[in-house]
Amino acid sequence: MIEKLYKLKKNQTDQKLMQKAQLMSKIEQIDIEIVLTQNRIDTASVEKHGAISDFMILTIHKNTMKMHIQKLKNEKNTLYMQAENLTKDIIELQKEAEQFSYILEEEKKELIKRILAAEEEASTEYIQSKYISKSKGLN
Repeated sequence: MIEKLYKLKKNQTDQKLMQKAQLMSKIEQIDIEIVLTQNRIDTASVEKHGAISDFMILTIHKNTMKMHIQKLKNEKNTLYMQAENLTKDIIELQKEAEQFSYILEEEKKELIKRILAAEEEASTEYIQSKYISKSKGLN
């Protein structure tokens, strides 16, 4: 039973680690998109002698891209919080797995002690039977 619980905790830990890796991958994608969007903001322009409406459209476009960047940063912060929560879950699962591992080790040690005690008892009985049979042979 303890071994099954130990394996369950290990599997849950592995799943949480995979989820965290996926979140970190999403965060990295968001960082890349932020950089690309910022680059587009920096390089967006209109023709030198364009109409005033072109400048208005450019300003609207840049503001839209800035809002997109802000939205991405908010999403990134949310993902970081989820990653932190997963890290806490992973730590708890690892603690529980270690506890079950310790219990398993203690059970193995106890089993070995019982086996050794049984072997010692069998050995003692064998020696006593040999001694008794030799004693009877001397009489």
